[in-house]
Amino acid sequence: MSSQQKHRVQVPDKLRDVLLEFSIAYLLEQPGDVIDYAVAFFTKMQEDRRTMASAEPTSPDESILSHDEEPLVNRYASRRKSVFAETYDPENDDEDEGARAIFPKTDEQRARLCDSVKNILLFRSLDKEQMNEVLDAMFEKIVEANDYIIKLGDDGDNFYVIESGTYFAFVGEEQKHIHTYDNRGSFGELALLYNMPRAATIQAQTDGRLWAMDRQTFRRILLKSAFRKRKMYEALLDSVPMLKTLQNYERMNLADALIPQTYAKGDRIIKQGDAADGMYFIEDGKVSIRIQQDAGEVEISNLEKGGYFGELALVTHRPRAASAYAVDNVKVAFLETECFERLLGNCINLLLRSMKHYRFVDDAVYAMIREACQKS
Repeated sequence: MSSQQKHRVQVPDKLRDVLLEFSIAYLLEQPGDVIDYAVAFFTKMQEDRRTMASAEPTSPDESILSHDEEPLVNRYASRRKSVFAETYDPENDDEDEGARAIFPKTDEQRARLCDSVKNILLFRSLDKEQMNEVLDAMFEKIVEANDYIIKLGDDGDNFYVIESGTYFAFVGEEQKHIHTYDNRGSFGELALLYNMPRAATIQAQTDGRLWAMDRQTFRRILLKSAFRKRKMYEALLDSVPMLKTLQNYERMNLADALIPQTYAKGDRIIKQGDAADGMYFIEDGKVSIRIQQDAGEVEISNLEKGGYFGELALVTHRPRAASAYAVDNVKVAFLETECFERLLGNCINLLLRSMKHYRFVDDAVYAMIREACQKS
């Protein structure tokens, strides 16, 4: 037995079921903030459990949940228990990556597909080569009003991205309507991720157009790339002194939120005076930080792997105080403003401390920044 197999962690069924129920609810409702949603979801779950525990059954039958009251995931687990044993493990997937599905497309089709997937969260961790492979592997599906795209309890075959049309999501045998997809979004990933039956029914309410990807390609490209990205970025973040205060789960959340970007030698990454949209962690290459003076731009810092920049404008809520240029070919991990505020709030004092050493931030400005941050 290999050391990798010996130390593999087995996920308890109870934990898997709880997380799966949360995943179903989150992906169907697609709320704005996953942390706020998770707090509300698990708080309600805890309250429901306490209510059930305090209730005194008047007969043996009343202590048993009815089919409709039983959690959605548990019903599927009892129906297809063996499916859960097949949960996908990207770390130990030795699947041959040579065989790739390719569906030819016209330039017009490819342009429409690119527009449909540009805001799909699952695709954001892909590099250019992987993204092209995704586009090659997706095929077009024309649907008509009232068509069933997926049905509750069926085996998962495809992942779908919406180009156009309105679609309703239903759960339970009573077909309760829980979500509406209106000309954008994606669905079908849960059954492929957990190798489980479909957790909901999706029905077209209008004529529409979808792009689909089969189970094998979805796993090989999206899941394995997301896993590799997390491992790679966790190692990168471990080299950033400012982030040593983060808990492991916070570092993992940060790794998942990072977006890979590349710049060629001489490219300007950020421009002094522009509005801030995020900060950058350097994965590879060198970055020159410069400020504009009367005689022209002057370099004030040169950063390498493990360095970061762009955080000043996020903390101060002001325009960029400097420009950043790629000294050579550079790979960076980009963190959007919203994610920065949610994930790095605990690091604000460390960020302020590092700003004190910036040559273009004098003591008066630093004091003003610190006061503003403390009030926020």
